[in-house]
Amino acid sequence: MRRSIAGASIAALALAVALVAPVGDDAHGTPPPVDRLTLEQQVGQLIVLSFTGTTPPAYVRELLRGRRVAGVILFGRNISSPAQVRALTAALRKSGGSPVVAVDQEGGAVRRLPWAPPVASEAQQLARGTVRSAAEAAGRALRSVGITVTLAPVADVPSVSDAALASRAFSSDPSVVAGAVGDAVRGWRAGGVAATAKHFPGLGGTRANTDAATVTIKRSRDALEAVDLPPFAAAIAAGVPLVMVGHARYPALDRTRIASQSRPIIEGVLRDELGFRGVVITDSMEARASLATGGIEKASERAVRAGADLLLLTGRGSYEPVYRRLLAIAESSEAFRARVRDSAARVLALQRRGALPPG
Repeated sequence: MRRSIAGASIAALALAVALVAPVGDDAHGTPPPVDRLTLEQQVGQLIVLSFTGTTPPAYVRELLRGRRVAGVILFGRNISSPAQVRALTAALRKSGGSPVVAVDQEGGAVRRLPWAPPVASEAQQLARGTVRSAAEAAGRALRSVGITVTLAPVADVPSVSDAALASRAFSSDPSVVAGAVGDAVRGWRAGGVAATAKHFPGLGGTRANTDAATVTIKRSRDALEAVDLPPFAAAIAAGVPLVMVGHARYPALDRTRIASQSRPIIEGVLRDELGFRGVVITDSMEARASLATGGIEKASERAVRAGADLLLLTGRGSYEPVYRRLLAIAESSEAFRARVRDSAARVLALQRRGALPPG
């Protein structure tokens, strides 16, 4: 099964690679975009943060102006109307850096922009045959107000009774979920917004959410390949630009680290076996399952070392200690600097894809 999953994504590999900026000089000898950034700015491209209020605070605008953050995630507290969101995202772009502007817009109960599609849950979209069309309509709606990234679709396959994410999933059938995830990715892309398949390598086998508890999924390697990985392979084949890695522990893949801190999972399974070449974003670094491994600085460092490109910081006060920790390590370690540069290059490519203003 390992070989068949990887093979399913080979056809998409050229497309995935095309979505990532080259890291060498161009034909005219111009340094790649990542090498035009200082180390401080490269480190900043590994962080997405949140804030309170319906206008961007001065410190967020300053971080964007200095290229010391990649972008923001918006929650309900940041959103009141289409006109307000459009003004907010315009202010972010004016600050500079073609920022990532992300929201959770899965459909159903998880929909940050209440006026925008998908209105139906993922399961309802599937039943109505509207997965692709709903995603495309949602993409257009989000794009019109300046959103560049949706943290959807959910690619998890509920496979235990009372699975934590059952209400947010397409189906309990892996092949059905795989087809729906591929359709959703293509729909979001047609609508002009970058989709994110989540929560790699799959949270369908647990009754607890990693936001609130530590989670260990004791599936065999064969079971993970048969049930959990096919939807992610389908997302990659459809050209998904981001994959969100979760915070559960999978002893069959890594005996010691949770997924977001596991090089065997991110670099081994996701990149080497499934062929993903886009941006790996973490689930919220403030999730209980993440912080149970140590403080926010240590957890973030481990995630970057494991291969994560974007750290999703959703807690108040997280940015400064995380940024300082990553910068200090990058200044002292050549290997870590190279790791930062690789991630910054992928994030810059993502930002350029979403840089056009809404229209």
